[in-house]
Amino acid sequence: MQVFRGFHHAALAPACALTIGNFDGVHRGHQAMLALLRSEAQHRGLPSTVLTFEPHPRDYFARVTGKADLAPTRIATTRDKLMELERCGVDQVVVVPFDERLATLSPEAFIDKVLVNGLHARYVLVGDDFRFGARRAGDYNLLDTAGNRCGFDVARMMSYEVHGVRVSSSVVRDALVAGDMSRVATMLGRPYTISGHVVHGQKLGRSLDCRTLNVRFGHERPAAKGIFVVRTHGLADEPLEGVASLGVRPTVEDAGRVLLEVHCFDWPQNLGPEGGYGKIVRVELLHKLRDEARYDGLDALQAAIHKDIADAKSFFQAQRRQTTRDRI
Repeated sequence: MQVFRGFHHAALAPACALTIGNFDGVHRGHQAMLALLRSEAQHRGLPSTVLTFEPHPRDYFARVTGKADLAPTRIATTRDKLMELERCGVDQVVVVPFDERLATLSPEAFIDKVLVNGLHARYVLVGDDFRFGARRAGDYNLLDTAGNRCGFDVARMMSYEVHGVRVSSSVVRDALVAGDMSRVATMLGRPYTISGHVVHGQKLGRSLDCRTLNVRFGHERPAAKGIFVVRTHGLADEPLEGVASLGVRPTVEDAGRVLLEVHCFDWPQNLGPEGGYGKIVRVELLHKLRDEARYDGLDALQAAIHKDIADAKSFFQAQRRQTTRDRI
């Protein structure tokens, strides 16, 4: 999959089959749309292309209006969004900065500058609630009329439902806030995952008898926060069971930056104590144990951590017992 920053790039294909959206989480509704896009692109002999935005348009409007509550919590980092789009078989992703210039384009100008002259779209697939252009004035009917005039086909995909519920990023965010990781996995079609490079931290875990690896979450407002049972991929041949904290670490001095701090129960001996730094790991958040909390000192924090470890181990033991019963 090729990733382009902006749509005026010499390596972009001369024509494409396109869909447009934020694709936060790349949930099952997104996956169904991308499967249809790939099919139509193959039929037309065109590369399947996703146009997405960073920052999220609502992030931009929250900043310029000074209304922080307008910004949505974020399901996935840009890295994880791109990884999931690639897993869905997309040929090209065009990441466009959502800024004042884009926010003030009229629907007609958006069609002309972005879809026709920027991306040379020959087929455009949108969702049933798609709106575009300044003040969200553009809709499907306007886009379809422009397609007839400008020479591109337009299609609309209706809502995708699971167990009678429309799948959307908002539904996934609500489930993450509630800590309902089973429901999140149902909406995503996979466990909820955060990936990234292992970075150096304060190394406080060593003094608390709980060594951790740190992965930055690239947004200030993750939809999920708290203490989770996890599996970590990328450090050994098999995933490593563990427990993790996702949030701002309210008990430590440098709290504020969002980190995923993971403690693996069985650290691979071949890595040595420093061998994880710089590696790219993928951490599955399987079950929420509790919310973040502030503690009166490191002793209380250490006691809470060791209880979390015990609870996480109990979760995995219960899973294994259930798996054994299912096999009998």
